[in-house]
Order: sequence, then structure tokens, then C-alpha cells
Amino acid sequence: MKNINQNNAWRFAAFKQTALFVGLAALGIGTALAADAAKINWSKIPAVTVPMFYPGQSTYEWLRSDAHKGANKKVQTGAACVSCHDESGAEKDLGEKIVKAGRLEPMPVPGKSGYKELKVQAAFDDKNAYIRYQWKTDNPYPGNEHQYLRFDGHEWKVWGYPKLDQVVHEGKQPGIYEDRMSIMIDDGKVAGFGKQGCWLTCHDGQRDNPKEFTKEEVESNPLLKAIKKSDVRKYLPDTRTDPSDWKTGKTLEELAKLKAEGKFVDLIQWRAHRSNPVGMTDDGYVLEFRYSDSGKDPWAGNADKDTHAPKFMWDEKKLGYKSIKALDLHKGEHFLIREQNAVPFDPAAGWKEGDMLPDYVLSKEDAKGSANDNAGIGTWKDGVWTVVVTRPLGLTNDDDKTLKAGGVYNVGFAIHDDNITTRGHQVSFVKTLGLGVKADIQAKKLP
Repeated sequence: MKNINQNNAWRFAAFKQTALFVGLAALGIGTALAADAAKINWSKIPAVTVPMFYPGQSTYEWLRSDAHKGANKKVQTGAACVSCHDESGAEKDLGEKIVKAGRLEPMPVPGKSGYKELKVQAAFDDKNAYIRYQWKTDNPYPGNEHQYLRFDGHEWKVWGYPKLDQVVHEGKQPGIYEDRMSIMIDDGKVAGFGKQGCWLTCHDGQRDNPKEFTKEEVESNPLLKAIKKSDVRKYLPDTRTDPSDWKTGKTLEELAKLKAEGKFVDLIQWRAHRSNPVGMTDDGYVLEFRYSDSGKDPWAGNADKDTHAPKFMWDEKKLGYKSIKALDLHKGEHFLIREQNAVPFDPAAGWKEGDMLPDYVLSKEDAKGSANDNAGIGTWKDGVWTVVVTRPLGLTNDDDKTLKAGGVYNVGFAIHDDNITTRGHQVSFVKTLGLGVKADIQAKKLP
């Protein structure tokens, strides 16, 4: 009965998603991509189940350390993760062990799942590649809320943080963060990615990892100053003179050469709050840092950098409200979309303590350039997200991997849900994606 119910949920999600694609097309939001994806009969596309597990603080450095007993030497020589973790159920065993308090998880999140199954289907036509994801969420509601700006009676302050943040553990802030579905793509040009996948990008020093950066370290670091960044995020080993030390960045000239040679990984992230409401994903890549592609994402901060007051509020004439309260969370959808339901913020609108507005304002019209390449639509029903990402074939931007018929790509997946970010996700070992050719996930050519 459980399997029947889940299959029914998937069928309903497919129906609802088709309707949403058509609706977006009618509104002119991602018109061509939405219309193309809506035509696909996913019941005719083979599905692959990808095991996903919680990695904790198993960074690039940890995998190569003595703490990774019995395997660190193999990893150092370039062996694949699955050369050791090749038995059935390996990911489930790993995830359920790591998610608990222990050597790789110093800050366990109560109720966090250590394992998920990701259902993946892929197809392509002459214009686009389409990837469909389905997974069950930890929570009995869609994670489409993101952090808010809350009025405390005097000023507006950020309210809601990811569950790995100390303020959430201490009970000073609620755990609020959007669900995300990510895929990293390598076309064979990144050394080691085909063997060790996203572990090449996850390092000590990053947010929520061992030896996390300090403000002073970032401010004094030549590379981060040169690229104008204020924290440490994903990077590839080839961008450092010492791959295990984020402080040892190569010169900008050397990094530009790596990028020109295609030695970066593409990173496409569907976001339940910041991209889904306008039918998009974000489009980024990882080289010496985790970047967004050139142009503009479909979201922007809603707080004035000087006053911290919101820039936009909800249009009360259209919606019947100008803000929400904490009790309204998970009741309806609370997206602030500039061209649909937003008006400029009025500081004299009679704000009361506890009034909340989204910390991000969305706009499909404002999205530009290479950052605006991909469409993405997700629907949630009975605990299951169904997401379809559409990626044009043949992109020639210098920050994109070019997908083409007959190509085989190394891919790694990540699921963020349960109000969490950074390393608090479930991830996969490396898989291959083939567009019409044999691979772990073989995309079917559409008529």
C-alpha cells in the first residue's frame, strides 16, 4: 500500500508540474523551456535510484588523513571512493552512522536523516537536456521558506537561520532554510572528479567544517582580497599551491588559465524559495570559489544595506496582507516577486512587532546573462518533491559546461532539506550521465 501511495503521489506531482509549466509559459516565464519540458511523458523515461548519504565533515583533507583508516593511502593515489564503498547498502550504512554525534559530526541535528533515495530520470532533444528528480523530504511540508526580516518594534533584523548555525542550536533563532537540489557536472577536464566527485570541492576551513575560517584570516588572505570575497566556500584543489590549504591560492593569471581550459565544475542548483517561484534554477560553477555565472540571478537581497529596512513589501491590495507572522509559516506560499506581488516598502505603514517580510525579493525579469540559462520547476505532494531542470544544449559561455548529444559527464548530486545548508546535505558518490549513450544515467532521446 505504501508503494502504491507513493506512486500515486508521483503521478499527481507529474500532473501538477505539467500544469505549472504551462502556466509559466503562459505568463512568459521561461516560456520556451517551460513549454518544451511540459511535453515530456516521464512514464516512458527509465528511472535510476541514486543512493544519497549524509557526509558530515568528511572533507578533501579528511579523506587523505590517517583518520580515514585503511583508505587514506588509496585516496591519495587517486582511487575512486567506490573502490572501497562498493557493496550494496554502503551509502545507507555510512549516512546513518555519520549523521549521529561522532568524529565526523560534532553538531548533530535532531531528527536529521542519514540516507535518502533520489529517483533520477533524464531526457534530451535537439535543444535541451532535461533532468527529473524525486525524493522524500524529512519534513511533512515543503521547505520553501527562507530567512525573513522581522520587525522587533524598533528595527528590522534577520530572523531564521540554517539548523547547523549555533544560534539555532542555542534556541535563539528558528531553523529556516529553503530546500535545494544540486548537480555538479564535469566533462572530464577536472582531475580526480570522476573518481572522488564533490569531495574535491569540500575542504577544511569552509563554513561549518573543521578549522573554519576566521574574519581575520579572510581579510588578510591575498586571493580572497583579490576576488573580493568575505568567507571561504567550495574550491578545487588545482586552484591552490597546497590543495589542502585554502590560504595558498594561485595567482589570478593562473586561475584565469584554468578557467579558460575548462578545469572547473558546473553547479546547477534548484532552490525552493529563491528560484522555483519564477521557474528557474541558479547557474554557477566551482573553481577557486563557488561562483554564480555572469549576469544576474533571479533573486536579490531585500534589506537596505545602510538602514537594514526592507526594500519591498507585499502588495496588500492584491493579497490582503502586507506582511506575515511566525504563525503563518508553512501555511501557503510566501514569495515576494517584484513583478507580481511586491510594492516599494512604506516605513509609515503601521508596522508592529513580529511583522515579517522575506529577506529576498525575486524577479524573472531581472535575471540576466549566463546566470539565466536554466529553467527549473518543482512541486511537492505527500512528502515528495518532483523537480524538472531544463538545461540548453550547446552553451558556449565561459562559465558553463557544454552539454551535447553523445556526451558522457561525471555528475554528483546533493539534496538539502530540513532547513539546512553547507555540509548538512545528503550527497552521492560520482555517477555518469550520458546523453543517448551508455552511462549510469542514460538520457533518452526524445522524438
